[in-house]
Amino acid sequence: MFTDQGDSPHRSPELFGISLSWELDGPILLDLLEQQKIPIWNHERKNDDPIVFGGGPVLTANPEPLAPFIDVVLLGDGEQLLPSFIDQISKLRNLSRKERLQILGQIPGIYVPSLYEPKYASDGTLLAIEPINSEIPNSVSKQTWLGNTLSHSKVITPDAAWPNIHMVEVVRSCPELCRFCLASYLTLPFRSPSLEDGLIPAVEKGLTTTKRIGLLGASITQHPQFAELLTWLNQDHFDGIRLSLSSVRASTVTSKMIKVLTHRGCKSLTIAIESGSEKMRALVNKKLSEEEIFTAAKYANEGGLKAIKVYGIVGLPTEEDTDIEATAELLIRLKRTIPRLRLTLGVSTFVPKAHTPFQWHGVRPEAKKRLQKLTKQLKPQGIDVRPESYGWSVIQALLSRSDRRLAPVIANVRGSHNSLGGWKAAYNAARKGELLNTNTQSISLTMLPSWEEIIHNSWSSSRVLPWHHIEGAIKLNQLIQHQKQALKNQA
Repeated sequence: MFTDQGDSPHRSPELFGISLSWELDGPILLDLLEQQKIPIWNHERKNDDPIVFGGGPVLTANPEPLAPFIDVVLLGDGEQLLPSFIDQISKLRNLSRKERLQILGQIPGIYVPSLYEPKYASDGTLLAIEPINSEIPNSVSKQTWLGNTLSHSKVITPDAAWPNIHMVEVVRSCPELCRFCLASYLTLPFRSPSLEDGLIPAVEKGLTTTKRIGLLGASITQHPQFAELLTWLNQDHFDGIRLSLSSVRASTVTSKMIKVLTHRGCKSLTIAIESGSEKMRALVNKKLSEEEIFTAAKYANEGGLKAIKVYGIVGLPTEEDTDIEATAELLIRLKRTIPRLRLTLGVSTFVPKAHTPFQWHGVRPEAKKRLQKLTKQLKPQGIDVRPESYGWSVIQALLSRSDRRLAPVIANVRGSHNSLGGWKAAYNAARKGELLNTNTQSISLTMLPSWEEIIHNSWSSSRVLPWHHIEGAIKLNQLIQHQKQALKNQA
């Protein structure tokens, strides 16, 4: 079912599903469940309550903070997994909820949280998350779609975040493997549908409804036929359409690309540089030179674009103040080189993500001052700086790094989850045992780690992590090697 705050309760739905792409959207699940009069805790649901399922990057990476609220998690790509899940639900209608979940939990790619139990040491250290019976696998692997088509918009509406745009997924994952990047590591392997059978039909379908096309992907210009796609879109009979692109890799920007984008109504170019420091770009495996950054901006300027936006990160492991100075210095030179272009820096704080080589590194408190420093240095130079909230990056890390002991905190922050103070107050109350009236099953709130431990501390690679029973695209020992290689290069 699809639902939002404007929907009235549906009559006796069998399924209630949500896809989460951002950690901070997680608590919305509880609001939606209450609106539909569905018990928020999975163990309170009866046979006639719908099966609550979820998917998307957040739940595939680390489902544990929301595990007590969800009956079923679909891990990875949904192209085959979702139809298979729905087909199984149809066959299991006559069984009890417990029996249905037991059968679903044995299907590859389907994780049933209630069939797994966390084990803790006396000090609260997570020791393992284990199945409760021998029929359930010890770990669950994400599913990977290898078909020749990816996703595109099914609903086009003026009320969307990007109104009246038909979105087409050009690639999935990214071959560059930046060490912090969930979109790359979690969704491997890199996939690109063919132009003739995948991309062209998807674009043509959208053009029957709208004149606005958005091309999406972590690294769309690395599609092997991207130049051909632009040539096809540049045909005269497409005059009148407006084309939008997600962030592109600076080293792939060409003069021809910019001319097509300008011809198709594109106003700006977005590139991710991560840092103006060559040392930091090497740390994160960003294979991008300063020359390539300036060349991309030069093409954008000469091709008639109005603006260029660059993405950066502060608070990376081993980062120093000199690296922040290098970012400011590079952007000031870039602005002076292309004064006609409006230059914007979107900058965020590093947040550790599961299944990436930097999952063991915490949020660095000095990132807050470094965001402020960049803003102070760059705004007087005519550069628009749009920093993401450091405070909300902290909450994002709390949700990305915690286990299911965070669930009572999420439940108790309802109504104030848009308040940073509300999160901190709920967490502190849980640590003091003041949420014991919450229906938490066997969750011991007094074993909650400290705020500092979950958010800011760096962890040993030997530590059992809340998502160790969820198998990603790259094995744990490989992630450890990628982390060691990144840090070795900084010595």
